[in-house]
Amino acid sequence: MGEEARVLEMAMSEENSTSRNGFVQGVIVDVFPLSRYYFGCRGALPVKDETLSDRVDRLKSNYAAHGLRTCVEAVLLVELFKHPHLLLLQFRNSVFKLPGGRLRPAESDIEGLRRKLSSKLSVDEDAIVPSWEVGECIGMWWRPDFETVMYPIVPPNVNRPKECVKLFLVRQPVTQKFFVPKNFKLLAVTLCQIHENAKTYGPIISEIPKLLSKFSFNMMQI
Repeated sequence: MGEEARVLEMAMSEENSTSRNGFVQGVIVDVFPLSRYYFGCRGALPVKDETLSDRVDRLKSNYAAHGLRTCVEAVLLVELFKHPHLLLLQFRNSVFKLPGGRLRPAESDIEGLRRKLSSKLSVDEDAIVPSWEVGECIGMWWRPDFETVMYPIVPPNVNRPKECVKLFLVRQPVTQKFFVPKNFKLLAVTLCQIHENAKTYGPIISEIPKLLSKFSFNMMQI
């Protein structure tokens, strides 16, 4: 079995395992008030993709060097007005991103996401923050070719997808310090505003409210 086929099989096996063990109706998630968190600022974060063509070129070069690109992204929730809000990074007032990024070769999903959260939202981007509690994988998307369209399943005519994006629910501690790169904003957006709003938030983020509907949220008032 080729390396790419092996990675694809492992990823799909993990997805099936999560479906059995992680997608449990009624799982309760504690969501703490936004006021319990501190938001500071740190140096700007380099942006690798200034344009869509830059993104495609980087995907091609990465695929040529490493094969299937695997990215992990965090779903971080806070309570505001007694409703769950999703924390999103905003770039140039128009681009919204989930905190996360590409895994290194042989790096596990959890280790990679903790590393990426620290690099995006901590004062010391090289220090892993132990309070990042990476939980369930709530969704996966596949990029069949070097294009913008992604699918929640691998299309039947695709044997060599170019990218896999995994979303993990990361449970927040009671309090946390976030240090946001000065060229980004960190926004708390209500799930109702995000729901099916792909025009503003993109196809993956706009599906998050549906993915979270299997959970029950305990709005902590402390």
